This record gives sequence, structure tokens and C-alpha cells, in this order.
Amino acid sequence: MTADTVDLGRRGFLRGRRRDAPAPVHPPWSRPAFFTDLCSRCGACAQACPEAILRPGDGGFPEVDFALGECSFCGACADACAEPIFDRTGAPWSLVAAIADTCLAARRVVCRSCQDACPESAIRFIPAPGGAASAAVDDAACTGCGACVGACPADAVTLHSQPPNRQPASQPGDSHAP
Repeated sequence: MTADTVDLGRRGFLRGRRRDAPAPVHPPWSRPAFFTDLCSRCGACAQACPEAILRPGDGGFPEVDFALGECSFCGACADACAEPIFDRTGAPWSLVAAIADTCLAARRVVCRSCQDACPESAIRFIPAPGGAASAAVDDAACTGCGACVGACPADAVTLHSQPPNRQPASQPGDSHAP
């Protein structure tokens, strides 16, 4: 690692964290501006999560690990929390899937794992000349549930924040609620 790729913030520097490492994803509906100030790191949200995708992250704060599964937007994490961290009046978060060039389909290997795992059908493969297909994400349909992340055998799918003026097409609970 060089100085231009290391996070020079105190914690990042001491842990050798890369600057391009994605920001942690906290539980849905958690308010980012207040999360680290109000979270007591008690673990109640992780214990309540029926998908078991919440784990202790940096500093013991709960983070979503999409490699373990998808978020069903059930709200159990918010219901279990005694602190005023969650605001369920809006969208759970502004995440959208992105597919890197390490995708097997981009390397001419037939794979549709992310498309098959997506409950919103937000990932499609566009045929191209020569038989190779490329993955495309419909940002408006993607809820950021993360089902595609763990399904990808090449670790080519990640979740990123959408621009603030965008909102997911479906509202929380529309198709994921039990």
C-alpha cells in the first residue's frame, strides 16, 4: 500500500485500511448522522435479525454483511433497538447494486447468479455481439437488499449509495415483508 491508497484518518491509518474500501453499511433505516453517537453497541439489532446478516464491525458498531444473505426489510433490527437511531418513515437506505468488470459474464463465462438471486428483477443481462452478455442494473428497481452480493461467485457485485435525489422504486415492505 502506498500513501495515496491508505486512509490517513487516525483509525484508518492505524489499521492500514485502504482509502477505496467501501463505507460500512449500517442496519436499514438507521440515521447515518447520529448512528455512531447514539448506538450503544449492545447487539440487540443483530440478535433480532432473522436473516443473521448483522455483525459487529469497526468499533463494535453493527454492520450489514451481504455475503451472509440479503436484507428482507422486516424491521426487526429497528424494533429491537432501545436507542433513537432508526427512522422508518422513509426509505431503508439509498443503496444500489453495481457490477464490476470482474463479473464472469464480462469474461465470457455464462453466469446469471446475481440475476437469479434478485427478488426485484433489477439485474438483467444484455446480449452482445459474439454471444457474450453484459450485466446491467436497473437503479430504479434495485432496493439494495443485497441478495445479489452473496450470490456472485466472482465477488463482482457491490452496493453503493445512490445520489441523494434518487429513491428506490418500491417502498420498504412492498415485496420483502413477511
